Amino acid sequence: MPNFRDKKHSLLQREKLHEIMEVEVVRTRITLACTECKQRNYNTTKDKKAHPDRMETKKYCRFCRTHTLHKETK
Repeated sequence: MPNFRDKKHSLLQREKLHEIMEVEVVRTRITLACTECKQRNYNTTKDKKAHPDRMETKKYCRFCRTHTLHKETK
């Protein structure tokens, strides 16, 4: 079992942690609203770097009781 007080080992642990933090992608929370009834039905996340424009997807609206287009709102 490695000794965590060893300076070399703790330095390697910090370097690995730093590498992991750089790779981590920041995702932002968004809300999707139905285009028919304007109800805000879904909360999700998206990657701003990969998808800078507003998201649109067809999802089920429980108020309209059908699949409708949902757009990202503020």
